[in-house]
Amino acid sequence: MAAIAYTVAFDGVEARPVEVQCSVSPGLPGFGIVGLPDKSVSEARERVKAAFGALSIAMPSRRVTVNLSPADLPKEGSHFDLPIALAVLAALEIVPAEALERVVALGELALDGRLSPVAGALPAAMAAAEESRALLLPRACGAEAAWVGAVPVFAPRTLREAVDHRTDRAPLARAAPGELAETVFEADLSEVKGQERARRALEIAAAGRHHLLMVGPPGASKSMLATRLPGILPPLNPQEALETSVIHSVAGLLDGGGISRMAPFCQPHHTASMAAMVGGGRNARPGQASLAHNGVLFLDELPEFERRVIDALREPIETGEIHVSRANAHIRYPARFLLVAAANPCRCGEIADAARACSKAPRCGSDYLGRISGPMMDRFDLRIEVPQVAIEDLGLPATGESSASVAARVASARALQAARFAGHPTARVNADASGRLLEEVAPLDGECRSLLALAAERLGLTPRGYHRILRSARTIADLDGSPAIRQPHLAEALSYRLPFGRPD
Repeated sequence: MAAIAYTVAFDGVEARPVEVQCSVSPGLPGFGIVGLPDKSVSEARERVKAAFGALSIAMPSRRVTVNLSPADLPKEGSHFDLPIALAVLAALEIVPAEALERVVALGELALDGRLSPVAGALPAAMAAAEESRALLLPRACGAEAAWVGAVPVFAPRTLREAVDHRTDRAPLARAAPGELAETVFEADLSEVKGQERARRALEIAAAGRHHLLMVGPPGASKSMLATRLPGILPPLNPQEALETSVIHSVAGLLDGGGISRMAPFCQPHHTASMAAMVGGGRNARPGQASLAHNGVLFLDELPEFERRVIDALREPIETGEIHVSRANAHIRYPARFLLVAAANPCRCGEIADAARACSKAPRCGSDYLGRISGPMMDRFDLRIEVPQVAIEDLGLPATGESSASVAARVASARALQAARFAGHPTARVNADASGRLLEEVAPLDGECRSLLALAAERLGLTPRGYHRILRSARTIADLDGSPAIRQPHLAEALSYRLPFGRPD
């Protein structure tokens, strides 16, 4: 007899439907799985056999063949255990075949029949909703999947509970969504002494999602400033929260089924590999750039990263997506993040102090920052120098604004941008504007055009740099509550594009 169960295979952040076809036929006893399974899927037969033994179910003395269709789609992960077990039970007429027609199942089986949590519950629920099917998955994943209210979610603890539910011996109640995760940032922007210009740049970056590069000596509060950026960003809207949570679900990073409205903050170490940064590896998992989607990607000690790793970010900075190509798959991950980077002015960091600088100064500064390629440097909207704070100033009371005050202005500027781009399919903030849309939202009067033309000639601006200045000026005007870009707004935007001792 043949039976069919339904599950999903993950292609990036998308869950693609998969049929689990099981046939029990005469022949030598055996249990085979076909359909391009990886090692973890092939090992499911041993886990299924052990789980059946825990339920006192004997495997038949016949040939059991499981086919995962479509056969040309790679199948990875242990979540195929539960649908394979249900398909076999249906083929053995222990579970009615019609009971599996309107349900998508996923879950890993322990040897005693318990269901262990798996990654990807949220996109699986979305796929089940599109197919108008219910979702059956481990208890630990139920709260996460239940956020998709359009699909009935049932979360058994064991294989026995799953069987009893599908045979109506002990129906399960629908799972409830998890709590909305709240994160309180104790680090406040007011704790940063001095650095008014850097604080202003941070505010502009947060308001329009403009990429920011800070260059300064060690101990100049660069990292301190960057780690306080999430505290001034507005909460994610429901669409952004769902987009971000789907990526974190595929990576297995959602705790307790809670979805957070806080913008993510990712800080990879400078030894991070290409796969760790942009995704890939054996299972093509999302990298730090995708995990920072709709949030902040902070790269401390930027010149210390491998140059090819840094340059790999050029594509997502422009398109908001990362494409991971493998021999048998081509995967797309969303990656629309705010890039904040920090760097010392040279390897020793003391180039500004003639008494402490190394013997290679000042050449060491241009050599060190030269590790950042010109095209990558050009993608930073805001580039500022962060000076050392005087020791005597550290003992003075903090005079800067709190994160709450700055966040209020950022939220107001974001609200203006939300209204401005309400009808646009992709643009959400000023950093997304380009082409004709940028000309519409950032028109310049005669004085501003003359100033920008003069600056372009003096600074040697590229067309990309020219457009990034327009976007920054539009954000500065929004923070000022001005409907049009004025000369002071443009002048401030230009002040953040000065080169660090090298041509633009």
